[in-house]
Order: sequence, then C-alpha cells, then structure tokens
Amino acid sequence: MDYLHIDSLTIDATHGHYEHEWSREQSFDVALKVGFESRKSGSTDTLADTIDYDDLKKIVLETLSGKRRFLVEKIAEEIAEKILLDARAKEVTITIRKLEAWDNGVPGVTITRTR
Repeated sequence: MDYLHIDSLTIDATHGHYEHEWSREQSFDVALKVGFESRKSGSTDTLADTIDYDDLKKIVLETLSGKRRFLVEKIAEEIAEKILLDARAKEVTITIRKLEAWDNGVPGVTITRTR
C-alpha cells in the first residue's frame, strides 16, 4: 500500500475533559498517514487521481475547530470516519498530541482505521 502523510499540523482549540482545558485554547499536534493506491496518479500526474492534501487538512481543521470534545480519541475517530468516506482511502492512521497538557511530557493517542 502507498501512503500520503501530513506531519506537524498544529491547531489551537479548547478540547479536553477538565474544565481548565475549556478556558483557553491549547495546541494540538496532528499527524495523518492515509493508505491508498498511487499508481494512477503517479502515472497521470493529475490531482484528480489522488487524495488531495488540502482536503485532508481541511477535515482536520474543521473537526478540531468544531464543537468541544472531551477526549482526543473522539476527535481522532471523527477525522478517520470523514477521511474514509473517500473510497480511495483504504486505511488511515491519526496521531493527536496535546502539546500543552503537561509541563513535562506530551500525551496523545494514535489510531488506525481501515475500510
């Protein structure tokens, strides 16, 4: 399988379980890895024959900018569901890290979903 990836996409939002996480935005770092077949786009050199990075970024930004969620697991699931609506996407791995949650260490989650 071939993969598109986006690394180090940073979005400020107010998600979290604890009330203090809702009072100010915190930075979330998102990485995506999307499994797909790239032979056609590699041959045609045409954007319509592949999954557009900009579309993937838009899904992440809209999801994180939307309603507040308590868990990063929920955010990751929603992003995965939206990406897998594109029939060309066969697998998606998403990592979301909460960059400002702790003063020492960075918690987060990684999920992989397939069609």
